[in-house]
Amino acid sequence: MKKIDIKRLVRPNIRSLRAYNAKEIPCRVKLDANESPYAWDPRKVAEVSRMIKTNRYPDPEAKELKKLIGKRFGVKPECILQGNGSDELIYYLITTFGGPVLYPVPTFSMYGIISRALGERDIPVPLDREFDIHIEKMMRVVKKDKPKLIFLSSPNNPTGNCFSAEKILKLIEASKGIVVVDEAYQPFSSEKGFLPLLKDYRNLVIMRTLSKIGLAALRLGFMIADPAIMGEVNKVRLPFNVNSLSQELAVAALKDTKGLNAAIKTIVSERERFLREMERIEGVAPYPSEANFILFRVKDPDRLYRKLLKKGVLVRNMNDGIRGCLRVTVGTPVENTAFLKALSQSLK
Repeated sequence: MKKIDIKRLVRPNIRSLRAYNAKEIPCRVKLDANESPYAWDPRKVAEVSRMIKTNRYPDPEAKELKKLIGKRFGVKPECILQGNGSDELIYYLITTFGGPVLYPVPTFSMYGIISRALGERDIPVPLDREFDIHIEKMMRVVKKDKPKLIFLSSPNNPTGNCFSAEKILKLIEASKGIVVVDEAYQPFSSEKGFLPLLKDYRNLVIMRTLSKIGLAALRLGFMIADPAIMGEVNKVRLPFNVNSLSQELAVAALKDTKGLNAAIKTIVSERERFLREMERIEGVAPYPSEANFILFRVKDPDRLYRKLLKKGVLVRNMNDGIRGCLRVTVGTPVENTAFLKALSQSLK
């Protein structure tokens, strides 16, 4: 067999990357991935699935889906672009506008990973002690490096808090590039989000996803922005990027607002119970959250993570990114009670 040095053929910026490792660890209580514990009605899924013509390509423009999203959020379909999850939309934005790419840390890791994969310079800026935007440091980067893109996840993953609206506005007004407010967790937040400001700022992009509200399997995200931005990003969008099943299921599920809203309401209620109960456990310091998860600090997170896993409870170990912390997704009442029991036992 002919010998070829594969690594020598790889682009230098790819050689230095490590693959994103989305581990699947079978567990009795799975609370690690910020998924909703409530799936959409399986009977309705089966009903919609039967209507799919598998021999035909999906609608390349996702017209029905965009029409429904537009009606729900009060925007025109030409202001919407669909994606195979938010990850794909981040990829398209960086491909279209390039770098430097600015974002605070800790935050959603894909902003940096995709920037580096595309060979663009990324500039991570640490959050302040309150997990809010460090506005002085961010503004210095905006003036000095003139980033083409700024990504702001609010509510932020993994900290769970919303960034200061005043600070976000300062960045939007100061930036000569595009500011992307990633509102993946906004359905669980008490704050309204930034959609109403789209009419005032042409450089603002809002990202949303269906992954956190019970439809993670569909891998369907969308962004809303000025038609001029959508027109440019659409040039790099792959044809038929969202499959027919995802489109049809998303349309049907979004029409079922009563079911989706009931699940969201239950998760928010359980999140508040979670916080109250965790605050009563000695050695646990939970942070307030506007998302569907809670970040909490403990003395020895690595050891606690292993002990919880032995008890059949899977959470996310954040110790590498936020020293001393674990993150737990809000599950069903039964799952949450099982976690709280395992947490108390593991800390004794």
